[in-house]
Amino acid sequence: MTAQAAAHLDTERLGPYLTAHVPGFGRLVGAEKFSGGQSNPTFLITSTQGRFVLRRKPPGTLLKSAHAVDREYRIMAALAKTDVPVPRVLHLCEDETIIGSMFYVMDYVEGRIFWDGRLPDLSLEERSAIYDSMNAALAALHKVDPAAVGLADYGKPGSYFERQIARWTGQYRASEIHPIPEMDELITWLERHTPEDDGRVSLVHGDYRLDNMIFEPTGTRILAVLDWELSTLGHPLADLAYQCMQWRLPSEGAFRGLGGIERKAHGIPTEAEYVELYCRRTGFEMVGNWPFYLAFSFFRLAAILQGVYKRSLDGNASNPERARRMGEAVPMMAGMALEVVGAR
Repeated sequence: MTAQAAAHLDTERLGPYLTAHVPGFGRLVGAEKFSGGQSNPTFLITSTQGRFVLRRKPPGTLLKSAHAVDREYRIMAALAKTDVPVPRVLHLCEDETIIGSMFYVMDYVEGRIFWDGRLPDLSLEERSAIYDSMNAALAALHKVDPAAVGLADYGKPGSYFERQIARWTGQYRASEIHPIPEMDELITWLERHTPEDDGRVSLVHGDYRLDNMIFEPTGTRILAVLDWELSTLGHPLADLAYQCMQWRLPSEGAFRGLGGIERKAHGIPTEAEYVELYCRRTGFEMVGNWPFYLAFSFFRLAAILQGVYKRSLDGNASNPERARRMGEAVPMMAGMALEVVGAR
């Protein structure tokens, strides 16, 4: 991970607090803000006893239910004894007077984060292994019994897509700067074509993608899945379709997807192969409606990016320049969704 100078963090108040509330923390030495990420500002915290990570809500006025760092803390604590790789969480601070917003502290995990789905610096064998590791971790998450880990109340079971479309439409409207015809058309299509609930419920990550994972420093095993802000009880195929968007996103520019990339020549499975492997691991049977799941994923990402763009205009974005570029991609995302379902 790369880091940049600390920003918006009151270390004078934070230091004594961490010493008092995080076992074995010692004394605060320094704090650096990680450059990646758009949602919750994340900091590398150095103490006399080692390195830790602090993740906080952004300062300022926020959209309702957004930036739920307390939910991140809860689900990672619950998954600690499962096969899902997560960092060890150490403390949740709900007292906003310490640094101006809620935050939590977790272990620092030494490893590699890959930002380009093509994995250009790896061998074909390593690329295949990386994608296999992601597939296995996703299957492991969806096989966890929420009740067995104390998360039976982590979300509302049933009618997941109907509720999510309503939620993200609301979030999008709250962030809307000017009308985007593609988004209006996509919202209407999704509302009219939402499939009947099939009863499947699992823990879902909500933002399951390559750059939200830490891999071994020299290997291909996932050490930690990060960024659980959007996790809830939901439909497992929402996570699978969201990750499979990467196969369709442009391979150039901000998204670094796999669009136009010859899969076999790069040691990367096709979308169909990846889905089949997931189904074998979970025992799920792939049913119809795959275009709907993909279109929903494009829509949700577009709504998220619109929120990031709005925060950049309000001065609350973690990475303002990147936020502006991503916001400009919202019409493209909606257009790609309409193409997937044959509405364009």
